[in-house]
Amino acid sequence: MEAVDIVILGAGAAGLFCAGSILGEGGGAARVLVLDHARAPGEKIRISGGGRCNFTNLATERDRFLSRNPRFCASALAGFRATDFVAMVDRAGIAWHEKTLGQLFCDGSARQIIDMLLHRMRGAELRLETAVQGVSRQGDRFIVATSAGPISARHVVVATGGKSIPKMGATGIGYEIARSFGLDLVEPRAGLVPLTFAQQDLDLCRPLAGLSVIAEVSHGAGKRRASFRDGLLFTHRGLSGPAILQISSYWQPGEMITADLVPGVDIAAALRDQRGQGGRISPAVALTRWLPARLADAIAAVTGLQGARLADQGNAALDRLGARINRWALRPVGSEGWRTAEVTLGGLDTAMLHSHSMEVRSVPGLYFIGEVVDVTGWLGGYNFQWAWASAHAAARAIVAPPA
Repeated sequence: MEAVDIVILGAGAAGLFCAGSILGEGGGAARVLVLDHARAPGEKIRISGGGRCNFTNLATERDRFLSRNPRFCASALAGFRATDFVAMVDRAGIAWHEKTLGQLFCDGSARQIIDMLLHRMRGAELRLETAVQGVSRQGDRFIVATSAGPISARHVVVATGGKSIPKMGATGIGYEIARSFGLDLVEPRAGLVPLTFAQQDLDLCRPLAGLSVIAEVSHGAGKRRASFRDGLLFTHRGLSGPAILQISSYWQPGEMITADLVPGVDIAAALRDQRGQGGRISPAVALTRWLPARLADAIAAVTGLQGARLADQGNAALDRLGARINRWALRPVGSEGWRTAEVTLGGLDTAMLHSHSMEVRSVPGLYFIGEVVDVTGWLGGYNFQWAWASAHAAARAIVAPPA
């Protein structure tokens, strides 16, 4: 049987980074093997950010992550910060730029990040097109069953990702490994995903497919309230765009969301002002000051004001129109699911892991990192930062275990 020191399952962001960190933290004498069933490493990196890889976010804090235990991620994130990854990118000579909300992208290709990670893990072996079938414990070592035969290792790092983007080969093998060791899971579900709606709302959305506006989309109330101001995109199936993707991670089936299509403007009050100045135009035309004409026409139609004169509308009618724009209440019927989800919510319950090392509490030598764990970031580079940080924590613990 082939024997190595460390087997890392998954050649995505977390797996590649973990291999490089093990070598960089002083584990250069160890034999490190990275396994993946894919034909090429880092495929999610390659397609991210429109091919330019949104590799981190300068605003990374623990409150930007969802988990059953929201404090769990703090230790790893503090141990490897966004600025640490930026310094690595700078040393590699990769040009980058900041977009909105702290998002950092390569000026060139996402392939530069993959190449940097591969260069950093020189000395480790990368073995592709090798399917992992399971992991078991045998004495003080692990046996990794693969399509090319079993491999024995002292340490196993599970960096297999989640179920998002199945066309790229995503599987649930990480969850199967967790179950085989009796570990608890938080039920995985699609995150950062477009939402779908019933016929009543689709009657508005479908004719507007392709139209985008800046909106503030909210969910919940009080301390549980989440709100995002960003792009909202109408589709043939419902709504998408960054604001919707963000709120989808908080939404649960049966719950409502609210969209403000003109955030910061009280539409009812603004229309009353226009009416007082001589409102011979229609409400739809008046709304084009803030909304695209197609959307203004559609909203006027669904509120029964198409073809009417603004001057003829009482306060109650304008209040209804304003509420439809500033407080559009929607009940999604579902999401587009794994096919278009950017990340996986849920995964290995963090109660199973030491937060400082990502090591399984009940199985010394077994680690889970990245998306397979119940830690999910906002849209905008946060999930890559979690991959780097959790991988770094595991690598540091493997090379220099805490006393």
